[in-house]
Amino acid sequence: MFTGIIEEIGRIKNIRSNYENSLLEIQAEKVVADAKIGSSIAVNGICLTVVEIKKTGFIAEVTKETLLKSNLSGIKTGQSVNLERPLKANGRLDGHIVMGHADGTGKISEIKREKGSWLVTVEVSSGLAVYIVNKGSITVDGISLTVTECKGDVFTLNVIPHTIENTTLKERVCGDKVNIEVDVMAKYAEKISAKKTEKKELTKEFLNENGYTV
Repeated sequence: MFTGIIEEIGRIKNIRSNYENSLLEIQAEKVVADAKIGSSIAVNGICLTVVEIKKTGFIAEVTKETLLKSNLSGIKTGQSVNLERPLKANGRLDGHIVMGHADGTGKISEIKREKGSWLVTVEVSSGLAVYIVNKGSITVDGISLTVTECKGDVFTLNVIPHTIENTTLKERVCGDKVNIEVDVMAKYAEKISAKKTEKKELTKEFLNENGYTV
């Protein structure tokens, strides 16, 4: 589990194919200080497994499924990525609960400078938009952010300068694809709600399960 608080900006040093998967060599310092083979590190919000430790970074393997669902499919050598280590059991949850599994991608449609902040507008599919609410939490390229406004399939973020400067958002431009992870609590709530409203057939087993002796 992660928190969406970016620890370091890494840089893609090399990309190699491994059958249908990809091996990303990422230049980093802080996140590899206590890493070992098998450790998890979130790269642009995607939980990846470290398969090799290098002097100046690490190598992580990206599966075909992850490539299809994230912007890592279009990653290029030299490109910057957001990095975060998993939350320790005794750590502080400064962001929100982030699983490190992208639900899909969105497209940045507008970036506008405001007094003291930046307004970033992102377009997503209707399948993702249903989980996004005003003032709710969302993860964009691994960054824990608060939704300022959500209308239809578009949501806006009010991002402070500190976050811009310490993440890859400072390099983003309109049209860029970003990884989106919606609040996991929203997905659980939807499933529970759907279960409660399911039409149940009135059977002996159903009555017994709900306290009626038949």
